[in-house]
Amino acid sequence: MTELEQDDGTRTARSLEAWLGTLTFADLTTDQVTARLVDEVTRWGESQGWRVYRRAPSVFPLPPPLRGNSVVDVACARPEAQPIVVEVDRLERRRTVDKLLAEAAAGRLAILVRWGSGPFTAPPLPVHLVTREASRQRGRWHTIVELPAPRHSGALAAEPEELPWEEK
Repeated sequence: MTELEQDDGTRTARSLEAWLGTLTFADLTTDQVTARLVDEVTRWGESQGWRVYRRAPSVFPLPPPLRGNSVVDVACARPEAQPIVVEVDRLERRRTVDKLLAEAAAGRLAILVRWGSGPFTAPPLPVHLVTREASRQRGRWHTIVELPAPRHSGALAAEPEELPWEEK
């Protein structure tokens, strides 16, 4: 059995979360952020050497009165392991979780990418949760990045010096 075949999905979800952790964006609408995340999930799958499909057919039926089946945001076909399905969503939607549970029951590794300001509720296993924090200002979204404190220009004196006092 290969390493991929032994993965219960945790390693794969962590890999995707690390990939998305490098993504930064600013001043985007909700739809633009979702599209950017779908693009990055696609790039991640392609970087693994997998076949990647956007808006792939799902096993989950559409709600009435619609007919047919739903779609997933991204699907990845892996040569030596189970396929992956990924849904990207800002909101906590029961239908999205139900769709991913149905995909998992059909033998696919199911990952939910949630983004926004949180908190993020973990879906029931076997669906894996990947998160990407973002915050909204004036109706536009941007990533939250923990940056180190800036370096100040100039060298700091080894010992502080007292400034001369001038009396007026």
